[in-house]
Formats: sequence, structure tokens, C-alpha cells
Amino acid sequence: MTLASIFGLRFQQIRSLAKWIAIIIPMAIAVGSLVALFLWSLDRATELRFAFPWLIYFMPVAGFAMVWAYGKFGKSAEGGNNLIVDQIHEPGGGVPLRMAPFILVTTVLTHLVGGSAGREGTAVQLGGSLASAFGKVFKLTPSDIRILLMAGIAAGFGAVFGTPIAGAVFALEVLTIGRMQYEALLPSILASLVADWTCHAWGIHHVQYSIAYLAGTGQASGFHLDALLMVKVVIAAVAFGIAAHVFAELSHLASSAYKALLPYAPLRPVLASAILIGLSIMLGTREYLGLGVWSPNPNDIVILDFFRPDHVDYWSWAWKGVFTIVTLSAGFKGGEVTPLFYIGAALGSALSGILGAPPDLFAGLGFVAVFAGATNTPLACMIMGIELFGATHAIYLAVACFVAYLCSGHSSIYLSQRVGVPKTAAANDIPPDITIRHMRAMNAQTRGDLLAQEHLRSLGKTVNLQERPVNMTIHQLSSREIGMVRIYMKPREKTVGKSTWFNGNKPLYRELVLQAKAFGIMNAVAHHTHFGYSNSGKLQDEGFEIANPDLTMCVELISDRTQLEHFCRTHSALLKNKVIIYKHIEHWDVQEHALATEDALQEIAI
Repeated sequence: MTLASIFGLRFQQIRSLAKWIAIIIPMAIAVGSLVALFLWSLDRATELRFAFPWLIYFMPVAGFAMVWAYGKFGKSAEGGNNLIVDQIHEPGGGVPLRMAPFILVTTVLTHLVGGSAGREGTAVQLGGSLASAFGKVFKLTPSDIRILLMAGIAAGFGAVFGTPIAGAVFALEVLTIGRMQYEALLPSILASLVADWTCHAWGIHHVQYSIAYLAGTGQASGFHLDALLMVKVVIAAVAFGIAAHVFAELSHLASSAYKALLPYAPLRPVLASAILIGLSIMLGTREYLGLGVWSPNPNDIVILDFFRPDHVDYWSWAWKGVFTIVTLSAGFKGGEVTPLFYIGAALGSALSGILGAPPDLFAGLGFVAVFAGATNTPLACMIMGIELFGATHAIYLAVACFVAYLCSGHSSIYLSQRVGVPKTAAANDIPPDITIRHMRAMNAQTRGDLLAQEHLRSLGKTVNLQERPVNMTIHQLSSREIGMVRIYMKPREKTVGKSTWFNGNKPLYRELVLQAKAFGIMNAVAHHTHFGYSNSGKLQDEGFEIANPDLTMCVELISDRTQLEHFCRTHSALLKNKVIIYKHIEHWDVQEHALATEDALQEIAI
């Protein structure tokens, strides 16, 4: 490597760092300010709900109004956190700026009328929508927008909970199970820190949690480890992971049930409101409504109560879970994380009584471990525990988060989260990078296949699901002639045009794929090659340690021939002197027709 190339690389790094500082600092200040406004508004709404208890009877009206407004004006903003995750994985239409005011107003309204919801979803959506807007203002490339969206998540999460390091790691970890997105490491920590500082500068303060176990003793300094206590921590962590799994699955099942019962979306929160008000009257308490962080009523149980050694309560965690699932699955807005803090702390306190363990320690462990299991972010939750409770119990926090993560299975409150690395070797049959949404659909189909097989056996028939149709449907196949164009080039080739400080000339293969997407081409991908040559050039091979920047790359476009011809003519300046190959191919379209009758099932069995 020459001296010029070394200095050139350092200059590129300095330019990139300067670019991110110039973009992220104003973005994070804006996110931190909005989060501060949101937290202030949330406190005022909660105060009003306690001052005027009759406000909860407006819950059906508020729920109907917010879901109707989202359907009428919100459009893609309804996707919430899952939309942001999808845009990071596959940049497309972007995150709409209207998501910010919509989620802020509707979350405050949810808490004003007593819905059991949290704050993290709102903060993440505020960060994601503002980050997307900044990306458009600065005309960033899709890859840079992806990083900026992760920084937006970090800014929102770090500011709303006052845990900037956990916020940065959460943004890197939440996208894909088992895999960290390190390309956004520095932008995320910068965004999270600046947003948290901004939130504090506006005079917003967070609830202070503490674990009194070992406080005031000589063992409180450094790390503490007790073998018997560790066994109890592992047992509790298994329960935390199972609770996280059950919460996530019941949330998705409840959402499906609402859709099946009430196809008209605005009526779902009306039904949920009736359930919540009825449960509150039946239980004789409203302590499970709202955030659950504080209450002027001394008889209400809030999160801090679970850290008290004299507090004994074995069922608050379950009731809070029911109230939250009923609320959020129906369309009320907010987040799941603060309710998960409540559920985890309450469950930890209950388990401490059963296991004979320190209640405050186990409340703190449950606080972060249930969250870790429900979001598949054990590292972020471990760091959050250290930021909130101190490093004395770091070993217990780590074990609780990691075991809960393992025991929660491949479930998540975020359906757009992907499975990068399965949690166990036994789960290696999971397709790579599949979303939780698709995996749940596959599991549901498998369960349906097994039920169908049992039905056939009850009729005296047998069927091999590996040889027969697996979803009890008739498949019709249609085909049509289309074409494929392959364009060969070097990966280092750039588009023609003037570069800027923020963006140099784009790689040609990336620009062609982006233009094909905008052109409506059916399929456009770029392939790296390992050995060969193009346009009668030099025969080359890919190095084992150092990538070969001159080795041929292929951009492959699939669509109708007329559309491909029109694309090549339109972008002739980009394709000049390139090797372009066209070939006829056939597009197959498989359509399903369900077999709903018993005769049809018997026909398949035969």
C-alpha cells in the first residue's frame, strides 16, 4: 500500500466523519427536543387523567378517532417501528415525516384516556421519521439513509429512557437476531448522546431506580458473585424468557383476533376500551392503566414498588400484561417496553419471594431481562441495566439477559426483525434473514398441515405431506415470455457527474439498480464474480485476503423486453461501451385456490 493511498484513505475517513457530525448533531438535537416535548406532554396527560378520573370513559371515542385518522391520513405511518426496521433492511419509500406528529399526539391521547402503553415506540418513531427527513434534505444515498435511520432509533431510545449507551447498542442489535450492524456504531452513539443531553437540557428528568442489595457493605464495590444466588438468577431468567415469549405471541394473536372479529379497524379500540374499563371495574383498581411509572394514589402499585423489600405481589405482572396486550393490539399507540419493564420487575419481585432471593435485585433483573427476551437485544438490555442500576450486579444482569434471550425463542414484539443467526444449533433449518413475520406464517402453515393430516386420518385416509400439496390448495401455473439483460462492468466504475462533499460519484452498479427500481423493472440485482474477465480484458481471480477491485461485476435486470429496451435507451449514457447480453426467459406465476370442502380433502388423500 503506497503512502498516497494511505493518506487518501485517511482523508476519506475524515470526510466521512465530518459528514456524519454535520448531519447527526442537528438531527439528534431535533429528536431530543421532540422527545422532551413528548415526555412533558405524557406527564401532563397522566396528571389530567388522575385529576379527572372520568376521562377513561372517553377511551372508546379516542381510540376510534386515532385509528380512523391513521387510516385516513396516516397511510404508511401506520407501520410504526416495523416500517422503520423494514426501511433499514430494504430502503424504499422512506419513513414519512408525518409519522412524528401522528405518533406523538396519539400516544399522549392514549395515556390521557388510560390506555396501557409505553414510550419507546413513540421515541423510536420520532427518531426514525426525523432521520428520514434529514436524509432527504441532505440527499443521502440509500446506504447512508440506512445508517441515519439507525442513528435516529438510537437518538429516540437513548433520550426517552436516559440510557444513551444502551440506545446506541439497541439500534445496532434490534434489526437482526444474532447479528450486530456495526457500520452505524459511531453515528448511533453520537446521536444517542446528543439526544439524551438535549432532553436533559430541556429540564426533563427520568425516574431513578436503585438496587439496595449489598449497598453499604464492602461487597458493593466491584463485581459480586454468589454461586447459590446465581442458580436462582438462572431459574428466574428462564421464567423471564418464557414470559417475554408469551407476551409477544399473545400480542400477535390478539391483533389477529381483533382483525378477524372486526374487519373495520376503528371499531377495534372501541371493543378494547370496553374490555379495559370492564377489567378495571372488576378488579376495583385502575393501577394497570397508563404507564405504571408513577401515581399520586399511594395504593396504586408502580414499578418502584417492586424494588421494595416489604412489597409482596404475585399477580401484578400478569394483569399488566393483559391490559397492555388488549390496548396495543387493538390499535392504541405507544410502545411495549415500559409495560415490559413493569411486567419484568413485578415478575422478578414475585419470583424472589418464591426463591428466597433479594426482591430489589430480582426486580431489576426482570426489568431488563423480559425486555431482552421480547426484543432479542440482550447486549443493549445488559448495558441498560448497568446504566440504570450500576455495575455491582453486572454479572447477574448479563446472565439474566442472555438466558432470557435464549429462552424466549425466535419470537419478538417487532415482526420485521430478522433472524440472522439462530439462537441454537437445533434451529439451523430456519431460512437465513427471514423476518419474524414470515417465520410465524410458515409455522402457522405447518400447524395447519398437521391438523389437516389428522383430519384425513380420522376419515380413514393417509397423506404424505412431503409428497402431496402441503397447504390443502390447488395450484395453477401460468407462464409468459419475458427477458433478462446482463450488464458487465468493474465494481469501481462510477457514474458521470460532479461529486459533492457529502456524496461522491455513485458506483455505477448501484446507480443502475436504483434506476431500474425507479423505472419499474421487475427484478434488478448485482452479482460479484470470483474469476474471469469482461470485454476481452485481463483474466483475473478474487484474492483470498484482499478484494480485487477490478474483477468483473454483473448487473442483472429482468422484465418485459420492451421495457428493458426502453430502459437501455433511456440510460444509454450509463451503459456506453458496456458488454450487454439479452436472453429470453420464462416467468412462471403460481396461484392458489383453496379447497374448503371435505370432498376436496378426500380427493387430495386419494
